[in-house]
Formats: sequence, C-alpha cells, structure tokens
Amino acid sequence: MLKKLVGASVPLLAAVTAFFFGAIMLVALGANPFEGFQAMLEGAFGSGERIATTAVRATPLILVGAGISIAFRARVINIGGESQIIAGALLSTVLALNAPDLPAILLVPLVLATGAVGGFLAGAVPGLLKAHAHVNEILSTIMLNLIMVQFMNYLLGGPLIDPLQTSAGTFIPQTERLSDNAALPTLVSGTRLHLGVPVAVLAAVAAFVLLWKTPLGFRLRAVGHNADAAKAAGINVKRHITYALAISGSFGGLAGSILVFGSEGQRMVTDGSAAGFTGSAGFNGIVAALFGGLHPLWTIPSAFLFGALLTGAVQLQRVLQVPASLAVTINGIVVLFVISSAKLRGYIEGRIADRVTESEEPPDDPGPLADVAIGSLDDPIQNPIDSSDGVV
Repeated sequence: MLKKLVGASVPLLAAVTAFFFGAIMLVALGANPFEGFQAMLEGAFGSGERIATTAVRATPLILVGAGISIAFRARVINIGGESQIIAGALLSTVLALNAPDLPAILLVPLVLATGAVGGFLAGAVPGLLKAHAHVNEILSTIMLNLIMVQFMNYLLGGPLIDPLQTSAGTFIPQTERLSDNAALPTLVSGTRLHLGVPVAVLAAVAAFVLLWKTPLGFRLRAVGHNADAAKAAGINVKRHITYALAISGSFGGLAGSILVFGSEGQRMVTDGSAAGFTGSAGFNGIVAALFGGLHPLWTIPSAFLFGALLTGAVQLQRVLQVPASLAVTINGIVVLFVISSAKLRGYIEGRIADRVTESEEPPDDPGPLADVAIGSLDDPIQNPIDSSDGVV
C-alpha cells in the first residue's frame, strides 16, 4: 500500500515543484504568478470551447503516449513519434486525395485506419533494425524522424502541393483542401471537439487490453521482463521486438491522420519542420507517457494535463504579456521534474523494500517449494496478471 502511495504521490509532487519554479520565473519577469496560473486555468477550462480545445490538444498526446507504453513493456524505447505521426498523416492524405468521393461513413474510418498503417510501417523499420541488425532503437527512431521530415517537405513542396500555390507562385508547403467527406465529425456544435478525441481514448483503452488481456500482450511483457527466459519458453523474441515498435508506431500514425482530418483547415501543411505540422506531439507524448507511469490508461489524464498546459499558455501570454517562450520553459521544467521523479520514486521504493525486509523474521522452515512459490508470484511469465503492471 505504501509503495503504491509513493508511486502516485512522487509525480504529483514533481509537477507541483515544477509549477513553483514557474511561479518564480513569473515573479522575475514582474508578473503576478497567481494571475498567471489563473489565466492558464481560464485558458484551458474557462469555457466549453476552451475545454474542447484542451481535449483536442491532448488527443495526439494520448495516442503517442499509449504507443510508447506498449513499446516500453517490451523494453524498447520509441523516440520516433514525430516520424510515425508524419507517416500516418501522409499516407491517409494520399488516400483522401485519391478517393474524395467516397461517402463519409466509409472514408472517415478508412483514413484513420490508413494513418495507423502508415505509423505501423514507420515503427516496423526501427523494429526490424533492432531485432535483426542490433541497431539501437533510440538512434534509429531519431534518425527516422529527420528522414520523414525531409520526405514530408519534398511531398508537400512537390507532388502533393496545392495547385493553387503553384499557379500563384507562393509555393507554401501544403496540400489542397481535402474532401469534406474525410473530415472528422464535430461532436459539440460551436467547438473544436471532434471524433478524434473519443477515438484516442478508446485506443488507449485498447492498448491496455492488448497488454494485459491478450496472449500477444503477455508475450510482449515476457520479452520485456526477461528476453532470455522468454526465448527459452518458445517466444520469438526478435519478432515481438518488431511487433512492439510497429504497434507502438501505429498509435502515432493514427494521431497523424487525426491531426489532418480533425483540423479546421482540412489539409496537411508545414513550415518545413516536424513541429510545424505535429506541434511537437511526438515528443510531448513521451512526457505524457512518463507522467502517466508508462501505463496506457494513466496516459489519458496525463495527456489532458499537458493539453491544458499547452492551451492555457496561450491565455497566459495574452493576459500577462509575457514571452511565448515562457510557456515552453515551464513545460520543460515540468518534463525535467517528472523524469527526475522516476529516479526518486525508485530510490524511495527501494528504501521501503529494504525496511520491510529488515523488519520481517524469516520463517523457521520455508519448505522445499518456497522458492518455486515465490518465483511464481514475482515472474510475469509464470504469473501474467501482475498487480504492479495493472490499474492501481
């Protein structure tokens, strides 16, 4: 119980500490921190429209975070959220450009599924490199981010460019406006809340079900727990490493298609950088996953928190006339403390475990089956329902 309490309280304490340092920065700029945080709250939750905007900003973070959580359970690290978002967006955009007259009831699910396929393929590449060529997945996913940005710039500035841009001689890297049949339906009139929000939440729930309620999820967690033991048990480790990164990437690809077809402009546009299209969702999703303890379900409220931070930052800048970079800095401080909290949590939990071990008397005669019994509880291969991995 104490271990669970520590696990829940340390990230929260990290966030509070981060906002405390943010308040110090506001004071240094001559602003009232209470007015600043009030402005952020109003900007994120001050009206139904603002709440909807917060939810929309959180949507890609939920998806990327849930995907990262899947990869983490197989002990592989996916830093390629940006490339997977771009891949999903490009592939679904190509589909929408070539099938604009399909009815919405067909085209909407098709573009979402195509986006997931694009992300799956972008995740499978570093997965195959990791599994068969022992290429570090951190390096390969980062490099793929750079490659996909250049590929996006080439397509949006050439084969997929809006013909109106060419005729006007402006050459802004963007596609033509896509078919309205592919647009994600608005759920609440007068707001930006669209179908992508519940889709993202359901996808995160599906990630949880996949990991803890299916044989594939059990094998992924087994590989992450002990690859050698998993191999000895007959699990194809290389195949499941590839699966982990590919499935993780499919969530990012789905986020990419939602960014395109849930946008007001209904087109894919960039300023030449990855963030110009993704809004850094691939990296912010990592933060949301870490803050959620790398658990798909806890990623949902975590992503909403960071979505509120991003939305509220606009109001903070408008009300207090502070630099836009201040919101980015506060976000960075939150990231720093959240990541540090993981190390602190491990240290505190270790100390608690040591105290418990010291206070317990060993049994007089544990018996010949004691080691087997203890192992069956601690080893996720023997005991697939591990309470430390499930919902607390």
